[in-house]
Amino acid sequence: MRILGIETSCDDTGIAIYDNRLGLIINLLHSQDNIHDQYGGIVPELAARSHMNKTVPLIKTALKKSGCSISSISAIAYTAGPGLMGSLLIGASVGHALSFAWKVPIIPINHMEGHLLSPMLDEKKIKFPFIALLVSGGHTQLIQAFKIGYYKLLGESLDDSVGEAFDKIAKLLGLKYPGGSVLSNLAQYGTPGRFKFPRPMVYSSDLNFSFSGLKTYTANCINKQEKDFQTRADIAYEFESAVVDTLVIKCKRALKQTGLRRIVVAGGVSANNTLRKKIKKMATYHQSKVFYVKPELCTDNGAMIAYVGMLRFKERKHSELNIFVSPNWLLSELKNKIK
Repeated sequence: MRILGIETSCDDTGIAIYDNRLGLIINLLHSQDNIHDQYGGIVPELAARSHMNKTVPLIKTALKKSGCSISSISAIAYTAGPGLMGSLLIGASVGHALSFAWKVPIIPINHMEGHLLSPMLDEKKIKFPFIALLVSGGHTQLIQAFKIGYYKLLGESLDDSVGEAFDKIAKLLGLKYPGGSVLSNLAQYGTPGRFKFPRPMVYSSDLNFSFSGLKTYTANCINKQEKDFQTRADIAYEFESAVVDTLVIKCKRALKQTGLRRIVVAGGVSANNTLRKKIKKMATYHQSKVFYVKPELCTDNGAMIAYVGMLRFKERKHSELNIFVSPNWLLSELKNKIK
């Protein structure tokens, strides 16, 4: 069985083919960074137009490079949400058109479930239940995963996601978009202890996050300081440390409250080396095991969509030809949406 995965939730076009015996056969990604860089953020209309131009050519390239014939594709999986409506509709429309033309089932996939299960592309020994920290450009969530399709939201950001906060501070520091990885690279040259930023909501008993206050605090600090390289690096270091410390503290609390000993960290921000090191240290101290996906699969990609599509296909859970997209599709709604 082979699944074609289509990912167009935001600003990257991802196409992949996953085989139930051979694993991931091919994974292609077209980045839109050069399109949105001049605006300092994602422009939804431009994102959708790029998906419209790149999705079909990428599918043709994936089939050609992998040597897979159309007849070998068992089903098509596409990202139905959450994401930008225009971008989602492009992937959904292409997926449904091919489903009709190729006479194969179509499977709507939740983007966040794709991230949540993406470590299983490398590590097949992850057992349910587990805790998942999902940190991406648009979401920061703590999830308790009971089994495939059954998830409980434990906590989430009440305002900015981690990725949004990183990008906004990077912009204030004069760094290129997307700024998360660039800020982390700059932070490596920072001096520990020069600045001290707050760790938001770490003393609250719940598992929610809030990064808007930290963002404002950091912005005020930037405005008061010289813009020399070392000062910018020191601010980047402390900002990253404050964000990572907050995430680690909440993860530790989630493990304690649930009594679980397994944690998955996924999403674009999960590629952050400081976050990986500190969560690994925390998990080891508390006799827990942490699972990551390899860095190249941390950001949005078709591989995770194709993989979850395979899981759904094996359960015979797929959609009719009526197009379904939901920009705010929650993980908790999965069992009601996929029959």
